[in-house]
Amino acid sequence: MTRNLFYLGIILAATGLISPPIALALGLTFGLSTVHHFHIESRNLSKFLLQAAVVCLGFGMNLRQVVHAGRSGFLYTAISITFALSLGVLLGRLFRVPRTQSLLIAFGTAVCGGSAIAAIGPVLDANEEEMAVGLGTVFVLNSVALVAFPAIGWAMHLSQTQFGLWAALAIHDTSSVVGAGAKYGPVALAVGTTVKLARALWIVPLAVATAGLRKSNARIHWPWFILYFCAAAVLATYLPRRLPASTALFTALDHLGRAALTVVLFLIGTGITRSTLRQVGVRPLLQGIALWLVVASLSLYAIHAGWIAL
Repeated sequence: MTRNLFYLGIILAATGLISPPIALALGLTFGLSTVHHFHIESRNLSKFLLQAAVVCLGFGMNLRQVVHAGRSGFLYTAISITFALSLGVLLGRLFRVPRTQSLLIAFGTAVCGGSAIAAIGPVLDANEEEMAVGLGTVFVLNSVALVAFPAIGWAMHLSQTQFGLWAALAIHDTSSVVGAGAKYGPVALAVGTTVKLARALWIVPLAVATAGLRKSNARIHWPWFILYFCAAAVLATYLPRRLPASTALFTALDHLGRAALTVVLFLIGTGITRSTLRQVGVRPLLQGIALWLVVASLSLYAIHAGWIAL
């Protein structure tokens, strides 16, 4: 019965009959109300689908937008990553969170959530439990952000560009940035996705630097899907001029990416179980919440005041 409900949720999300926030809500309801025996398979599937969805969304982007947003957001990204990592370490000490767990939460908040944790974890020699705590903390806060951010943006009358930039700077995972941006509007989706993906590129130098400092030979997980996203944006920008028929294909791939994203949000929701919340514990969750609230509040204030703009 449980497996049938799980598959039914995936089918509903894929059909487009439900919106991304509803898909997430259904996933959370499933995860918190049932005994979820296949959460590992769900997490692996959501990771693959997220990367595939991001690549497909590249076919709906314009390369000029991607380059402009990435270049304009570079300085803000560098400053915010440095600030978030530093504050995360301090908060980890304040709440007496074990060092590895504290660093995973700090990296996940500063860069790009689960992808950063997956890349940095082996470098830090994190065990399975430490990885689960970091990922669980990020997933819980992602779920809150998907619902809260659009509501806050509308209440503060943020433009779509402002909201997309805020989401990219303050929401952990790419999937949740895309979900919140899609709910707010097409411009917010474009800005949020491109700035977040540019931010995700920081995984590479940060992972290399961390490995060097720790003298670790661990294999680093490179975010190759970002390169594919850029390639898709190149094709979408230049190919229709020479082959007009390609426009219909690229539009279909863009819609496919949005459908896959909705499925990803359902799967992420199913991963938040009662056992996950118990495993995360109070201290790491307090560190993650405090760090996230500071980063989100300061970036929102700076954007709303006009200090940060694209």
